[in-house]
Amino acid sequence: MGTHEVTTHRIADVDQMAALGEKVARLCRPGDLILLNGPLGAGKTVFVQGVGKALGISDITSPTFVISRIHQGSMPLIHVDVYRLLEAGNAAAYLDDLDLDTAREDGLTVIEWGGAESARLSDDRLEITIDRSSEERIVTVTAVGPRWNGVEL
Repeated sequence: MGTHEVTTHRIADVDQMAALGEKVARLCRPGDLILLNGPLGAGKTVFVQGVGKALGISDITSPTFVISRIHQGSMPLIHVDVYRLLEAGNAAAYLDDLDLDTAREDGLTVIEWGGAESARLSDDRLEITIDRSSEERIVTVTAVGPRWNGVEL
């Protein structure tokens, strides 16, 4: 399945979280997949807002209730939140129904609460986990697959 590069970032505030999102986005290219995990209030949406900023997109909010949004920027950002699907127990089926593959190769896909169901969408992905068990957020970025070999995260 390829190597797993793991980097850890200590994040003190929302500005640093958004900046990390920007940094990651600058390394991304069309077709890339980011799975973003962490408890409610961890800063997932702030991270995605940073990603959006790097792509010239400013109107990012959590798509919890609409499940997915596509934002047009320097490359399209497909922002998916599967929290409600996990609650309902049908995330895998819904991800298939989303028909993400049509636009996925043209844009960057970020899936909040993206677990095993989402991982099967691509052998190459970034799995980002936010730990908020202390005042400081600990963000772990795991690069999966050959696409990320040698990319400095």
